[in-house]
Amino acid sequence: MGVRFVLRAIAVCEWVRAVIRKFALRLSFMPTGPPFRWIRLLLKSLGPGIITGAADDDPSGIATYSVAGAQLGTKLLWTAPLTWPLMTAVQIMCARIGMVTGQGLAANFKQRFPSWLLGVFVMALLVANTINIAADLAGMADAAEMLSRVNSHWFVVLFAVLITWATVRLQYHQIANVLKWLVLVLFAYPITAFVVGTDWGQVVRDTFVPSMPRTRGEWSTIVAILGTTISPYLFFWQASEEVEEEKGAGQSTLAQRRGATLQELDMRNIDVGIGAFFSNMVMFFIILTTAITLNRHGITHIETSRQAAEALRPLAGKFAATLFTAGIVGVGFLAIPTLAGSAAYAFAETFGWHQGLDKKLKRARAFYALILLSTGVGVGLNFAGINPVKALYWTAVINGLLAPFLLVAILFIASDKKLMQGQPSPRLGWTVVAITTVAMFAAGIAMFVV
Repeated sequence: MGVRFVLRAIAVCEWVRAVIRKFALRLSFMPTGPPFRWIRLLLKSLGPGIITGAADDDPSGIATYSVAGAQLGTKLLWTAPLTWPLMTAVQIMCARIGMVTGQGLAANFKQRFPSWLLGVFVMALLVANTINIAADLAGMADAAEMLSRVNSHWFVVLFAVLITWATVRLQYHQIANVLKWLVLVLFAYPITAFVVGTDWGQVVRDTFVPSMPRTRGEWSTIVAILGTTISPYLFFWQASEEVEEEKGAGQSTLAQRRGATLQELDMRNIDVGIGAFFSNMVMFFIILTTAITLNRHGITHIETSRQAAEALRPLAGKFAATLFTAGIVGVGFLAIPTLAGSAAYAFAETFGWHQGLDKKLKRARAFYALILLSTGVGVGLNFAGINPVKALYWTAVINGLLAPFLLVAILFIASDKKLMQGQPSPRLGWTVVAITTVAMFAAGIAMFVV
């Protein structure tokens, strides 16, 4: 059965590659008039924002959203449309910092804040990301076991080896191209919701009429959702991706990377907006799917994405459960390189290491060593009798509590005209991120005092 599963996976990969080749061929023959030139430019610019948005819906995020839907039903559907503009504004600000300064977040923090504070930030990021990697590997392996009936421990090792090999051996543009197309797996979740069927009148009411949390548990769920959606590792990854994009375009020195044209900034804003939209759309449908199946039938105690998928099978059918499960594996391949990479970039910028996914192993040993270490520890947690997924929910809460402090630092950097080369963030974007920061602080305080 395991061999059959691998063969099927290879066949699917070959089919996807054929589709991509056909699409690329058609794109090369697209008319070159002004409207079509703009479309070609837009399609070419899509990448960092799309990848970051999709990586936000990792297996750990799926588990968090499943918990929200199973425990509270559709009461928190309103968080999806609310967090879309908030997440978009935050990621646009991080992208702008990377594009304009030519450096990642940690390198910019280093110029404005004490070294001990930066050390606290990057260490907290590494710990949270490593636990997330462990949880994501567990979620992917459990999903693969459901599809193949092969023991999940084999898949933990297999997925970790595949991901670390690709991260170390492939160059950034190759990794980015693969990750960009893996975004397609996210469509499994909207399809699952429509397969299950629902009362759309109730869904619309709960989407646009917020139901405020009343208990400490509900507030902690809000903090977890915010921490999973507006997550610290995405801040660092987004800015570092922009630097990698500029390096890939031949801008190898810091002086060459500084500054950005209005067209480049506008295109990235669209890219990030689309990525955030898909991220929150998937979040919406995961909460909806688990709410209309699990919560409606009294199944409210969900700790893992696998439990959510298994519980869906008798209620929503084998097809819906398989779609849900396959999506978990796909987004895990998106998220783990992002988690490991964001921490490695943060440490490299903090301690002055050679860094970058465009560099060979020999030229950035410490950078790649940290990627291997965090992934290896993630594997170890799965074999050490520690259930990383049980710690996952509280990791999301920790991210929710850490994020607003990082956002304060990001706001300082984004408004610094000298660091931002005379291109600080627009007032509207700065205001939205400030509102996001206040909201996350308020949610965190409410979790302890309500």
